[in-house]
Amino acid sequence: MRGAKSAKWAASAIVVAMAATACGGGSDSSSDSGKPQGYVSMDNGEPQNPLIPSDVNETFGHQVVTALYSPLVQFDTQGKIRNDAAEKISTEDSKTWTIKIKSGWTFHNGEKVTAQSYIDAWNWGANVKNNQKDSLWFNDIQGYEDVHPEKGDPKADKMSGLKVVDDTTFTVELSHAVPYFEYKLGYVPFMPQSKEFFKDPKAAGQKPIGNGPYKFEKWEHKKLIQVGAYDGYKGDDKPKNKGVQFKAYSTVEAAYQDLLSDNLDVIRQVGPKDLPKYKSDLGDRAIEQPYAAVQSIVPAFYSEPFKNINPKVLQGLSMAIDRPTITKTVLNNTRVPATSFTAPGVMGNQTDLGVDIFKFDPTKAKELIKEGGGVPGNKIWIQYNGDGGHKEWITAVCQNIRQNTGIECLGDAKPDFQADLDIRDQNKVKAMYRGGWVADYPLNVNFMRELYRTGAEANSGRFSDKGIDELFDKGDNAKTLDESVKDYQEAEKAMAQKMPAIPLWNYKANAGFSKKVENVKFDFRGDPVVTEITPK
Repeated sequence: MRGAKSAKWAASAIVVAMAATACGGGSDSSSDSGKPQGYVSMDNGEPQNPLIPSDVNETFGHQVVTALYSPLVQFDTQGKIRNDAAEKISTEDSKTWTIKIKSGWTFHNGEKVTAQSYIDAWNWGANVKNNQKDSLWFNDIQGYEDVHPEKGDPKADKMSGLKVVDDTTFTVELSHAVPYFEYKLGYVPFMPQSKEFFKDPKAAGQKPIGNGPYKFEKWEHKKLIQVGAYDGYKGDDKPKNKGVQFKAYSTVEAAYQDLLSDNLDVIRQVGPKDLPKYKSDLGDRAIEQPYAAVQSIVPAFYSEPFKNINPKVLQGLSMAIDRPTITKTVLNNTRVPATSFTAPGVMGNQTDLGVDIFKFDPTKAKELIKEGGGVPGNKIWIQYNGDGGHKEWITAVCQNIRQNTGIECLGDAKPDFQADLDIRDQNKVKAMYRGGWVADYPLNVNFMRELYRTGAEANSGRFSDKGIDELFDKGDNAKTLDESVKDYQEAEKAMAQKMPAIPLWNYKANAGFSKKVENVKFDFRGDPVVTEITPK
């Protein structure tokens, strides 16, 4: 997720996706006096899009949507799958799936959650006319091409692969076997929607009606989003607080100062300037925990510097970066140098791709760049959001590239994460962008298919390679989950030759909480488990 859970892009330097840190246009400080009694607060930012699950693929929106909606399956803090709104999910061939949901669940307006609630939401999210960012997540379902053709209007408004059996049961017929389909059901596009949503989706995006542990209360744009505990919630993860305020900050440093003043209860990522001292500041309220995320720099393959680029040039740029030194000094040992395109902790992660592209070797870097014909104009830019604490490491990476290759490298800061994402979506990146990805589901597949397949919604660099796509297809059509994971491991080795991105390091959550709360835990994506946070 652009920033974590989701195929989500991550906003923060020191926490990518599934989680992000400070962003938005809020003030440099935020008073805690407006928080209702029994509520807790955490830093967040202004979501890029309305709060519609099928239109959210960055961390700020994802954090709120996953409080308002409950998925069919969840993943525990170790990334192990478990049923949530689903009673049972079964298949005999990985092509036809039967999903039985738990009875008695309701939306926040009191409406009953049924099998039809899921089918209607998925058909709407897949329909090309609705222009949803996560529509491609439905492309495995039979009939997707009828509601989402590559060109022109849809031929139908329903995917033929979705069938209601009864109020709590429906079947999903896929166009081909997908052994990991159950894992995908934990991601936000597969949430249900109420009948009220379809009457006015635009309004519902501003005031969502979910089925999750919290109900929507208010959205003061670029300031805060407030949700309250839903009394009718039937899930196992009932909130241990009365509600949550997601507060926007202009800098991570401002959020940290509010945390120290007990005007903010949870910060998801401490910025680079405060990392050296946050453990001494917070004591046992400081948190350091690895999570499934990768920080990369990604070429825009339509840009002048990287159009028709030889992959050897990108391999050379990768070897010009001194990952161990940057993670040790600039990032204060809070990151671990990457050795692959996937994150540790997800099924199928590899530590050896059979290449040395992750090794710091200036001499080899220059040789590869020369063999590949160099960079047109001999100058590159790395775009990043200026509100996420990235400037320091971007500066260090550019200094490495400049000194070790002779290629001019400059940071290209955008005011906030939303502006950064908008420029990516508009295909206006000058050369490269900061790509932070947090797992949507804990398989190696998620760090490849969603990011580098031709046309994938999070493929903002517009990488396209027929051979890589064919390897992904092989993994998607494997007979078992284990075989699929192995096929994607082979695809990852091929990616090291094609270089759709330059992975830099893996993440840890360097977070903390105030004296006013307890029971603060983080999941495998690096997100706070908001329902567990307990006011003192």
